Amino acid sequence: MTGKILVLPGDGIGPEIVTEAEKVIQALIGRHGLKVEIEHGLIGGSAVDATGKPLPDETLEKARASNAVLLGAVGGPKWETIERTIRPERGLLAIRAGMGLYANLRPALLYDALAGASTLKPEVVADLDIMIVRELTGGIYFGEPRGIRNTANGHREGYNTLVYNETEIQRIAEMAFKVAQKRAGRVCSVDKANVLEATELWREVVTEVASGYPDVSLQHMYVDNAAMQLVRDPKQFDVIVTTNMFGDILSDLASMLTGSIGMLPSASINQSGQGLYEPIHGSAPDIAGQNKANPLATILSVAMLLRYSLNEETQARRVESAVQQVLTNGLRTADIYSKGTQIVSTAEMGDAVITALNEC
Repeated sequence: MTGKILVLPGDGIGPEIVTEAEKVIQALIGRHGLKVEIEHGLIGGSAVDATGKPLPDETLEKARASNAVLLGAVGGPKWETIERTIRPERGLLAIRAGMGLYANLRPALLYDALAGASTLKPEVVADLDIMIVRELTGGIYFGEPRGIRNTANGHREGYNTLVYNETEIQRIAEMAFKVAQKRAGRVCSVDKANVLEATELWREVVTEVASGYPDVSLQHMYVDNAAMQLVRDPKQFDVIVTTNMFGDILSDLASMLTGSIGMLPSASINQSGQGLYEPIHGSAPDIAGQNKANPLATILSVAMLLRYSLNEETQARRVESAVQQVLTNGLRTADIYSKGTQIVSTAEMGDAVITALNEC
């Protein structure tokens, strides 16, 4: 069976890093028998420039017809002053909504060769491998009512609503347990059930879902303690599942344990297994077009794409092993450079991954 991948280079450094990631896909097709078709489309500022929309209808149609979407990055100063409703970031929100991408998977993985890049002691973060599963389409970011209003005493107040229904919690919990089955088999559900009724229900439903996964262990942790534990002893975690807002905060915290956001991929997945895969860093317009950007997070996003949307575990491991080999060989883009290593360009890093991949 042939899969279909939609490639969306986007803005800023997006085209550069996606070019290297696409080279990896082509190497897998040519040497390792991967069966996929690749299409291309527009999103973000480049789409605004070409069509007047940050997400053209054609792009969304292609995305829905694909097994997976590989995205570079969107946005940049060029579009910051245009009408808010057509800014590049609206394209990203629209494709998430249009594909029903409710689960965000963000790993915090530290390669041995980069242990010194973390701000924590190497012994604390060595061999770190966490997956944060964040609910992406509900919670306080989307709850109604919301807004800013004038009160009876003449003061303004802002208000938002934290709401989760049982179905939303069930499906993100199911995703977390299924991910854990492919890993070390441990889930930590993070909430604030001692204060917030919405997350009291969260805890109850996650516990109910756990009964269907006897091979996965479950623990619960309050979000404030989880933040502390991520810094104190991050290796205690395997899979963390949590709400939209808590996941937003904890995944950024976890990303810095690895030393560079230039190394971290992410996936946003829907009920049928379709996914949007992208590096967690932004469009970095300050270095766009300079062949300096780190393509490894995008290449690792390809590995996630292979694993979660195409069910190509062997191919995913090939990509991850190739990245590890390149880092072990001492090659670095500027963002992960340290004394004694060799700085390479975006394209040179991509070529090095291809060389390592062909030796696997």
